Amino acid sequence: MEISYEDFRKVNIHVGTVKAVEKNKRVRKPALALEIDFGSEIGMKKTSAQITDYYNENNLLGKQVIAVCNFPSKNIPGFESEVLVLGAMEKYGKVVLIHPSKIVANGLEII
Repeated sequence: MEISYEDFRKVNIHVGTVKAVEKNKRVRKPALALEIDFGSEIGMKKTSAQITDYYNENNLLGKQVIAVCNFPSKNIPGFESEVLVLGAMEKYGKVVLIHPSKIVANGLEII
């Protein structure tokens, strides 16, 4: 399905740095609860992501990620997910996160 450039511009995609990570023990499928700093304009946002095949508390802390920041909050059992972290899905559902190739300012918009 094709979308227009105007449709794409409605999606707010930004870079943020993971500031806190913990296992989300309230969900059925393994997931991590993340707190991400998107800079002064957007602020800190939370999300729960099923990315445990390659990521954990140790290798995600301080990592920059890319996320959609203007979806409505989604209630995940015991958790309010505010952004959607983006990744490429490999065979069998394993997710590889998308991130900048060098460190950039938190909140930088993806265009």
